[in-house]
Amino acid sequence: MEQLKHLIRDIPDFPKPGILFKDITPLLRDGAALRHAAELLVAPFLQEAISAVAGMEARGFIFGSLAAASLGCGFVPLRKPGKLPYATHRETYDLEYGSADLELHVDALTPADRVLLVDDLIATGGTAAAACRLLTACGATLVACAFVIELQGLAGRAALPGRTVHALLRY
Repeated sequence: MEQLKHLIRDIPDFPKPGILFKDITPLLRDGAALRHAAELLVAPFLQEAISAVAGMEARGFIFGSLAAASLGCGFVPLRKPGKLPYATHRETYDLEYGSADLELHVDALTPADRVLLVDDLIATGGTAAAACRLLTACGATLVACAFVIELQGLAGRAALPGRTVHALLRY
């Protein structure tokens, strides 16, 4: 884990003053570390019969696709409104200043699916909670949520009560 932590760069005051941004781009650039992170992300779920991995736009697409490839299953994108070309389900969630939405194709999942939700980071948990609601509204079983980074001081796990949450790096 220390190898991965060394590849996470702190950017002070981004995107606004007072925020310490965890930049994953050095990790993404290192092929061996990226592969290792993907393996560690899915390791607890290798025996869970995962049929799909879902990831939130945009960095969740990176780690979610790698996780799906590692598990030998498909990937389901959760996108911002207007980005998916077919009929969608939508889930609205609150942000610090306003709200946002995630969408999922109506035929992306079935009640037979066992899904792993993947993203690069969990902070307050609002986006992850909305993603969980969206996935389960489709009838799929949400097996767990997996994140590369967890910002523990922001209590994101509290937004996911009763959910299995796996995080590689905790700050």
